Amino acid sequence: MKSLLKISFAAAVLGLFFTSCKDDDDYQTIESVDKVKIDSVKIVNDTMSVFSVQSIRTYSTYDTGCQGFYGYDYIHTGEFDRDITAYQYFTSGNCTQAKHKSASQINFSPQKKGNYTFKFWNGNNNWITKTIVVE
Repeated sequence: MKSLLKISFAAAVLGLFFTSCKDDDDYQTIESVDKVKIDSVKIVNDTMSVFSVQSIRTYSTYDTGCQGFYGYDYIHTGEFDRDITAYQYFTSGNCTQAKHKSASQINFSPQKKGNYTFKFWNGNNNWITKTIVVE
């Protein structure tokens, strides 16, 4: 039993010895998160069955290489109404100044029949409105 403990201890020490302490140059810290307007929305089918799944794709434009998609704020504002706001992250890394467009998606799986209205934030008080009929 003592020899098993010695082998385990030696393996742990060797593991620490071979672990690098060098910083990863590709790692960038997220400095902040803020809203990003959704430029366009693609819904493949405007009619679907209850309990099925459909991907809703959103497209946004980012100003630099230090920005990217962070997540969605998906709010149920009514039984069949959804307000969706996208968020972007800002990193501390070296930034390119080229604008880039990015696609993200939400998987919608309705649990009830009805007409669902989605409002996607497009900047200021503007919204892109899409409707999906669930049968």
